[in-house]
Amino acid sequence: MATAAAAAGPLVRRYEGTAGGRGVAAAGWRVCLAHRFEERRQPYGAGDVPLRDVLRHVGLALRYFRWWYKKTRIEKKPAFIDLLCAVPLQQIYGCPLGGIGGGTITRGWRGEFCRWQLNPGIYHYETVIANQFTVCLRCKGQTVYQQVLSVERPSTLQGWNWGYCGHYAFYHALYPRAWMVYELPGQNVVLTCRQVSPVIPHDYKDSSLPVGVFIWEVENGRDEDVDVSIMFSLQNGTGTKEDRSGGHWNEPFAFEKQGERVAGVLLHHCTTVNPFTFAISAREKAGTAVTHLTAFNPAGSGREVWQDLLQDGRLDSPAGKSSPTEKGEVTAAAVCASCRVPAHRHRTLELALAWDMPRVHFGSKEKLHLRRYTRFFGSGGDAAPALSHHALTHYEEWEKKIEAWQKPVLENSQLPSWYKSALFNELYFMTDGGTIWVELPPNCCAEDLQGAAGACLSNLLPVLREYGRFAYLEGQEYRMYNTYDVHFYASFALVMLWPKLQISLQYDIAVTVVNEDVQPRQYLMCGQTAQVKLKNVVPHDIGDPGDEPWQRVNAYLMHDTADWKDLNLKFVLQVYRDYYLTHDSLYLRDMWPVCQAVMESELKFDTDNDGLIENGGFADQTYDAWVVNGASAYCGGLWLAAVCTMCKMAEVLGDTEIRQKYADILSKGKEAFERMLWNGKYYNYDSSGSETSSSIMSDQCAGQWFLGACGLDQGEFEVFPKNHVVSALKTIFEKNVMSFAGGTMGAVNGMRPDGVPDTSSVQSDEVWIGVVYALAATMIQEGLVEEGFRTAEGCYRTVWERLGMAFQTPEAYREKKVYRSLAYMRPLSIWSMQLALERRAGQAPAPLQHPQVPIHP
Repeated sequence: MATAAAAAGPLVRRYEGTAGGRGVAAAGWRVCLAHRFEERRQPYGAGDVPLRDVLRHVGLALRYFRWWYKKTRIEKKPAFIDLLCAVPLQQIYGCPLGGIGGGTITRGWRGEFCRWQLNPGIYHYETVIANQFTVCLRCKGQTVYQQVLSVERPSTLQGWNWGYCGHYAFYHALYPRAWMVYELPGQNVVLTCRQVSPVIPHDYKDSSLPVGVFIWEVENGRDEDVDVSIMFSLQNGTGTKEDRSGGHWNEPFAFEKQGERVAGVLLHHCTTVNPFTFAISAREKAGTAVTHLTAFNPAGSGREVWQDLLQDGRLDSPAGKSSPTEKGEVTAAAVCASCRVPAHRHRTLELALAWDMPRVHFGSKEKLHLRRYTRFFGSGGDAAPALSHHALTHYEEWEKKIEAWQKPVLENSQLPSWYKSALFNELYFMTDGGTIWVELPPNCCAEDLQGAAGACLSNLLPVLREYGRFAYLEGQEYRMYNTYDVHFYASFALVMLWPKLQISLQYDIAVTVVNEDVQPRQYLMCGQTAQVKLKNVVPHDIGDPGDEPWQRVNAYLMHDTADWKDLNLKFVLQVYRDYYLTHDSLYLRDMWPVCQAVMESELKFDTDNDGLIENGGFADQTYDAWVVNGASAYCGGLWLAAVCTMCKMAEVLGDTEIRQKYADILSKGKEAFERMLWNGKYYNYDSSGSETSSSIMSDQCAGQWFLGACGLDQGEFEVFPKNHVVSALKTIFEKNVMSFAGGTMGAVNGMRPDGVPDTSSVQSDEVWIGVVYALAATMIQEGLVEEGFRTAEGCYRTVWERLGMAFQTPEAYREKKVYRSLAYMRPLSIWSMQLALERRAGQAPAPLQHPQVPIHP
């Protein structure tokens, strides 16, 4: 950000010349450690709901409170959406550590370890003060400087030298890497810590590893040699009450393989459920000494640790393991890497953090799951030393792959720097979305996965055996895995970067489609009772991490989503999009019967047989508090797009009967859509004739967005007249973007024709960041490139610069006061902007010639 970069001053110039800093300094998110964000917002609360909505939903409020009280106070379980205890905004977060699906640990932009997700899908927002890096400088056998590299001044560990001046440091993030630069006051020494996690596109091994590496580059500007030590201290635990439950212990370790040796301390956290081991370590090499302290009390003054380091820049390295902690006690450990840096030269010290929680249970504790990385490192709970060694000896290879992936974007001078930052930094949610990636049990068979009804999925078992099962939350506050109406937007990141995980996820959804759950339950919005899951209907989600995902789906209790109009359509659209981008004909053949089943189910919503589905007079789609009635721009557009892709898939598969069936529907539906919704400038919100049916919806071209991403937006497959699409997009830009907050906050969901936001629902006057990125992609597809970038830029600058919501992009915000649902899935849709840009530049996959794929092999 400009103000923070300016505050960083000469440190920026130093950083741009360091190893690993070249080529990324012009992009990414940068902030001085002394920075303070200007605006602080509150989570959406009851006081922000219009009175009419409160009166309308008194029954809902009572039903929700009764359910919430039973769930959280009697059953002692977290709510899937906690409307009463929203997570408060902390403007502190930076790049998370760790690969995909092994848990994450987030470091703040001031260097703190402050957000923890080791148990799958469960977050703890605790800053653990003992988790620090400390520097010791020695000249001519004397310690001349020793400082905790933290701006904090805590009440514990007061024997340490705290309060580093934030004006002498800055932070830079370009996920999955981050840099912290410290110009040590009065020492003529500059430290650059480069943080690396193994998040590598198209890599299905190292990208699963629960590790992070810290490469410390030391630049000595003195006229004399200096001995430099970096101490990494870590508490055994995550800052919760379990840290004091007793029985935790530490031990030193060394691991050598192929002539490379790492050493450090293992911290065994021995809980009853999901025990784990931390490893802090450093790489031993010529000129680098590694020492350790097995255990110390992080709740005390810490003087013994401080004096140990101060004395000679080393730690005592006692042998043997520590005693297990007593109940009420907490323990920590430290590792120290030291080297001599000649005058006016630089040297590098390499440290790592690994965590090994290989065998996990979800909240129900019914099934044991093995994380993906256990395929390569075992599930015995003893992998932390090998993980540490692998990380410290392979991070250079990871960085080469990361740089090769990011380089074309970073070096494209036609792309604005904010976009480069948004594109890569929004990917944090791929790992830090409560993400879980597990192996299939070795004795699992196809019947275990799909039941008798799922025999059509012939490639299900091979795919899941090879690539495992993948799931991520709708949001850190909205605790449902693979929420499908939202994944529709976010899926572009997955299919472009880890397509096999998108294919795996789709197989899991397909399995649930062809099965049902007849258990009755009450839905909170309407108060009515219905069964959990109907056959031939796409589920809303695949479960709550507090229960048993995959086994019990549809954790969402607000609506009966069997009556939602968008879920089935979004499955069909993703199937063809995935095939278009991956050329996976086996996948297409497997999904074809499922697509037919869900579209047949969807046809019942075309109540007047005009080829266009109708909404049911309630909030029956992803905008689950915004009522829509009759034909609608959003669901009607998705329907026509799905019908179009059915025609295309039938053509590819040689199914002439089905192709003709949907071609006839498409012909009728297109005419009805234009007749009922087009008003000469844009598509009306719906056809109900209500006072808000003429609202300008920012997401009205969602169907065209997906068709464009699939190469089905022109020629014989043009569903929406090109001039209508462009006119609608220009109207949205004029009204929803430029007439809202001075054009600086993205596109408001709904705008009245007179330029006033639609306040008919709690969602119509929100900005949804993920929807804005999708809208921007649609604009780019249609040649409105400048408008697309201007639209998306408002969201980035609002979230990342003004509101201090870095690495916790919310679902929504309003023009003033409030936001909703921190750290949300949908903003991953920014990768559809990249696909649109690549397609315009001729870099996207060439249009498929579609050699006919037989339905039956």
